[in-house]
Amino acid sequence: MNVFRKIAATGVFLAAAAGAFAQSRNFEIGQWEEIGDRIYKELERSYVDSLPVGRMKRAAIDAMLESLDPYTVYVPEEENEDFQMMIGKTYGGIGAVIYKPEKDGPVYINEPYAGSPASRAGLVCGDCILEIDGQSTAGLETKECSDRMKGKPGTEVLFKVRKVRGGEVMDVRVTRERIHLPDVEYAGMINDTTGYILQTGFTENVSQAVRQAVTRLKDEGMKLLVLDLRGNGGGLLQEAVGIVSVFVPKGSTVVTQKGRGREEICFKTTLDPVDTETPMMVLVNGSSASSSEIVAGALQDYDRATIMGQRTFGKGLVQSIRPLPFNGQLKVTTAKYYTPSGRCVQAIDYSGRNEDGSVSFIPDSLTHEFRTAGGRPVRDGGGITPDISVSDEQYSRLVYSLVLNGIVEQYAFSYVQAHDAIAPVEEFHLSDEDYAAFVTFAKEKEFDYRSDAKAYFDQMKKKLEEDGMADAVKEELDALDKAINLDKERFLNLKKDEIIPFIEEEIVVRYYFQEAGIRLRLRYDKQLEEALRLYRPVVM
Repeated sequence: MNVFRKIAATGVFLAAAAGAFAQSRNFEIGQWEEIGDRIYKELERSYVDSLPVGRMKRAAIDAMLESLDPYTVYVPEEENEDFQMMIGKTYGGIGAVIYKPEKDGPVYINEPYAGSPASRAGLVCGDCILEIDGQSTAGLETKECSDRMKGKPGTEVLFKVRKVRGGEVMDVRVTRERIHLPDVEYAGMINDTTGYILQTGFTENVSQAVRQAVTRLKDEGMKLLVLDLRGNGGGLLQEAVGIVSVFVPKGSTVVTQKGRGREEICFKTTLDPVDTETPMMVLVNGSSASSSEIVAGALQDYDRATIMGQRTFGKGLVQSIRPLPFNGQLKVTTAKYYTPSGRCVQAIDYSGRNEDGSVSFIPDSLTHEFRTAGGRPVRDGGGITPDISVSDEQYSRLVYSLVLNGIVEQYAFSYVQAHDAIAPVEEFHLSDEDYAAFVTFAKEKEFDYRSDAKAYFDQMKKKLEEDGMADAVKEELDALDKAINLDKERFLNLKKDEIIPFIEEEIVVRYYFQEAGIRLRLRYDKQLEEALRLYRPVVM
């Protein structure tokens, strides 16, 4: 058989195999559709109670998508507003966080955003909202109050307000706007030569905000730039490309997208850079994901920045939004992305699930080595590994409990009600008397104040009881329990230095808005301090 006949025969075989595979898949799909339809009809005919059809269908859709990966989700029309807030940080409203301590009581302004309609209307932390458009807030849930404040931009909402200063009751009319929470939450000089940008998301136009911030910081004398992506869970891929374009030559490849059965899509920078030479540090941690990893990976691959902190999350999947009937949407994983050196940072193999349905991380032994532009080795398969590791700051179990249970936030709210003004951010410090007041406040609240040691001890004691061994070591257990079981007041005072920064931050944002909280947080940022001490430019 000559070469042409061999090629023709091979083509016929491949076409036949493809056709057989397609028929097999079509049969399998039809089989399951028929089974599902038959089950539903049998339930409709035989089930003891009437069927909650909507709930059943939604549960079936959610379970089907959940079996693929956590990022492929169905969004019905009624959840579109929350979805837009999640992916775009935008909503129609007045621009304020509210606080409702009791359902039967009023709602309070907790934190208006800088420059928001609420702030421009004179609403401040502690103002009590008695009515919203004539409806008393007493008896409403927090979400009901929030929903009444939100609405189409350009529409008005009327509040009856009791002012925190002076107690005057007055009507306040506010025009709703499209509220966008900024992704560049802070950009400034943290010393004479170091510029700092805190970026918390990748929504529309954030790359332009970064570009403007870098330009301004250069004018202010920046000799080193810190781009802080810690905790940044990602967002729009195009915005990641735009941010990289600030720092590398025009036409540089930033990321390559590869989907099933599709050609590769290569995203390159299309704008002239602002700065390709100023030394640069990118701070990341285990919560830096997706677009954060695209930026960090590209800057690492081009040897443009020193990546510092902890290994990133490892989300190398791309999602797209598809319209569905009845104004629903499907957010579906359509591709994987690869950094300029060829790395895919995806850490979990969702396609190769274990027999019990669980997923596994890709082991280091199965990762591959790649090379940066300057020849440095980097690896795939598990996020972006920093060039220089810097430990995350660790907090006690008590601090997490105080924050997650809202104790710190509640105290800050009461503090604002009692203080007309505070010192400027750089001068503000919580006094010993104020911390003592916090301890008194927190003592009266219900929260789990056990130390890590006490929590582990309680688990161990429970296991000993289950194994029938507790009585045999009762004397030792009682002695150890007494030694590690600090009362609430004593433990709060023991952790004073750890707790105070959280209280101070919650207080200053209520007088000077969110940027003030970040400036105060920088005062206590030990990981950033250590990163600046350890920083070394990339050696190519």
